Amino acid sequence: MELSAQAREAAVRLTDEARRDFAVVIPAFNEAPVVPALISELRATFERYELSGEILFVDDGSTDGTADLVEKEARGWPLLKVLSHATNLGKTEAIITAARSTERTYLVLFDADLQHLPDQIPRFLEKLHDGWDVVTGRKIGFYDKRVVSSFYNALSRRIFRVPVSDLNSMKAFRRDILDGMSLRHDWHRFFVVLAHARGYSMSEIDIELHPRRAGVSKYTGLFRIGVGIIDLISVWFLLLFSRKPLILFGFSGMTLIALGMVVGVVAFYLRFVEGLGFRPLLYLVILLETVGFLLFGFGLVAEMIAQLREEVDSLRRGDR
Repeated sequence: MELSAQAREAAVRLTDEARRDFAVVIPAFNEAPVVPALISELRATFERYELSGEILFVDDGSTDGTADLVEKEARGWPLLKVLSHATNLGKTEAIITAARSTERTYLVLFDADLQHLPDQIPRFLEKLHDGWDVVTGRKIGFYDKRVVSSFYNALSRRIFRVPVSDLNSMKAFRRDILDGMSLRHDWHRFFVVLAHARGYSMSEIDIELHPRRAGVSKYTGLFRIGVGIIDLISVWFLLLFSRKPLILFGFSGMTLIALGMVVGVVAFYLRFVEGLGFRPLLYLVILLETVGFLLFGFGLVAEMIAQLREEVDSLRRGDR
């Protein structure tokens, strides 16, 4: 079945509540060339499927008049609201800004470049109302970053065991997932990973990928690949050791302490049995024992910090 036909069928099955209780979040930075087509297709989609959710267009510090052009093209359409950052903060911050500006239950993350079509929105809404907390899109079609994207997705699935195959495509999710999640700069790429770690259910659907209509991609270059790998390691460390930091620091410290004791026994034997004094061994013992006890102590302090964080998170959840 063609994906457009699937979108039509999904729209038919949506309830009135499902058609209005959502917000489409569109982060954008210098996307003026594609704005007229974007607003036109969003309008057509909402009219075609009788959708009445919000559209939150987040202008992330654009310098090409993107926000003004959006307001001009969307004049007289009350469903669309423009939110603006004074400077370019990043996609993660744009998503957070949008989430704080709406009370709708569900968010649909949609890129401004129209590489995915607004017609896919009803399919995501249908999946959400089937009971899934997060729904991701699996890209179907050619794109020039397939090798990098495939490697990154495969590595993420291997490390984090997420049950979806594409982490950085169009997606939809419950807004309240963000309430208990601290997303750092550029960590929108790990939203699915962090949500999965918190036990939220997730599914995926195939979505067509189309060539960019106009403008240029903002996510290219070897530097971004390097930053992505570093962020991946950071998230892995956070998920693996943040709850029980003593596992890392305590084990490392005890290993160095034990190794220092072994070296100390060897140094004692050489000095008092063989009559050989070897001062570098003494220095090595001091180094191993000092670093070992420091790591172990750091692990105990980190455990107390982790416990305090759990208590704060519990209080925060209780306040909500």
